[in-house]
Amino acid sequence: MHTSVTADTPALTSLGPGLAALGPAESELLTTVDAVVTRLAAQTAAVSLIGPPLLPADMLARLDYFANFPHLGVVAARFTEPAMELLADERDLAELTAEHHAPTGFLLPSATCYGLLFQLREQELGGPALLTSVGRCFRNEREYSGLRRLWGFHMREILYVGDREGAQSHLDEWRARIEETAAVMGLTLTVEPANDPFYRKESSRARLSALDPVKHEFLAPDGTAIASVNRHRNFFGERLGISLSGQAAYSSCVAFGLERWVHALVLAHGSAAAALRWARDALG
Repeated sequence: MHTSVTADTPALTSLGPGLAALGPAESELLTTVDAVVTRLAAQTAAVSLIGPPLLPADMLARLDYFANFPHLGVVAARFTEPAMELLADERDLAELTAEHHAPTGFLLPSATCYGLLFQLREQELGGPALLTSVGRCFRNEREYSGLRRLWGFHMREILYVGDREGAQSHLDEWRARIEETAAVMGLTLTVEPANDPFYRKESSRARLSALDPVKHEFLAPDGTAIASVNRHRNFFGERLGISLSGQAAYSSCVAFGLERWVHALVLAHGSAAAALRWARDALG
């Protein structure tokens, strides 16, 4: 993939499928969109945090992650001592096999909210928590497509953890904010239920989710999902021991795929430079 360049900007060449590099205009567009969302989050008094770069596999297992998303996980591993010796002898990396990699028990995040929720584990909250964070997320996919589907991408999330009513109000309020923000940026979005499983496929929770969807996606005109609202019920509260007033806490989150917003805005306005003017208007 090559981006449009100026005389002072070198060409950017892709390192492989799903590994996008953004040029100056695209980079500024991404950070501007994130600044718009961050400002909206600040207006709701969301506390800004930076989550951990890796997630423990045993904690993910408590959430049925590997039952539901075994294909997405990107595992963190170390070279074994024999592997280090081979590499130190300037042997070809292709000579390494699975035996030359030692598991660490950690995965790269596939969503930003996991790291925030894990840090609240086994806690009795003094009141509802409203948190926001942006993280680099990673997903193994069957195929990659431009900025629409990437191996590594940025996700801004706004997470609510508290009572049932607050969790629902969080989503209702952000649905309106997403639509208003998109309109200011010149995007018309449609909303559809998604089928990402939070629960084991054979469980009663999964059947309930099919009848009462827990996730809705906001789609750009070409069908790209650029944002979502996610209702967790008290699933994470129960599995991670997060409580409020002695009961398992309810949670919900709002997610923005920042590279996907870049894709949708460029598609709508013809270039990153033109789209940037619309994003700056939304920033004010």
